[in-house]
Formats: sequence, C-alpha cells, structure tokens
Amino acid sequence: MQHHAVAIVPSSNLDASEAFYRRLGFELASDYGNYRILHDGNGWHLHLTHSPGWPRKVEDNPFGIYLYAEDVDAVANRVRELIIEPGTPHVKPWGVYEFAVSDPTGVLVRVGKPV
Repeated sequence: MQHHAVAIVPSSNLDASEAFYRRLGFELASDYGNYRILHDGNGWHLHLTHSPGWPRKVEDNPFGIYLYAEDVDAVANRVRELIIEPGTPHVKPWGVYEFAVSDPTGVLVRVGKPV
C-alpha cells in the first residue's frame, strides 16, 4: 500500500455535503450515521463527520481541499454554476489548470492538474 492522506471534513448537514461531493464525482463507500466515507474509485478519498453548528458563518470557514484530476473540464462541467472564479478552469501562474468551488460548509475545493 502506498501512503496517502484523507481529509476529514466537518459538516453540520451531512446530506447536503454528500450531495455536493457526489456532484464532483465521489460515491458513498460507507455510512456510519454521523460519519461517512466517500471515494471516486480513482484515488480520491474523503471523510465527512457530523459537526452540528459548524461553521458558525460559512464565509469564515478557513479550510480547503485540493483534488487532482485527469479530466478537470469534466469535473468542472458537473458543477459549472458553482465555480467561484469566472472563466475557470484555466492555467494559473503556479502551473496548474484549475478551478475552485465551495462546499456547503464553506470549504474551498480546488480541482486541477499540473501542466
């Protein structure tokens, strides 16, 4: 097994968070009530944990996740109306082709690939 990291994302509404991540391409792997494990079958893994009242204000959530994807445009097309920066995905100065969206709790989710 290779090393890998998995984000554990707090959510006050697991159903809304799961629905959002499903749009990106995740599927439910396991449901333990207040804890859900998602994956896409190609390397993305994400855990959602129920955290009532988190965050107090969505716009104050400081967390982010970066998802590397082979077909960034296909992922962008699934969430086109949620993309934060108009005109993306495009190549950024730091050498990745990417776009960004926010999940229901305000987590910044960037999706991209190195160019």
